[in-house]
Amino acid sequence: MMRRVGRPGLIGMAARTAVVAGTATAVSGSVARHQQNKANEQYEAQAYEAQQQQAAMDAAAAQAVANAQAAAPAAPAAPAAGDDMMAKLQQLASLHTQGILSDEEFAAAKAKLLS
Repeated sequence: MMRRVGRPGLIGMAARTAVVAGTATAVSGSVARHQQNKANEQYEAQAYEAQQQQAAMDAAAAQAVANAQAAAPAAPAAPAAGDDMMAKLQQLASLHTQGILSDEEFAAAKAKLLS
């Protein structure tokens, strides 16, 4: 049997093409997986940071409400209970508009005050 010298035959060319294509597919998949993992890690880090900021804001709002409630008895007595309730409602509204109280906290404090 004679061995052919020179260019590879049709089968050799197809085999070489298959190896190159398979390698490219494997590398492409690996790069895509790496990029996806990196994006997921960044997303989780941002979500954790946002959660920590929200917790800090909630704690600051609770502290502000506690300070406002502690300061209210120290204020001089109002001549009428209706005026005092209006003052407290206005104070709650101002805390809410400043962003110190969330909608839920404002509603709860208002309900407690009106009950």
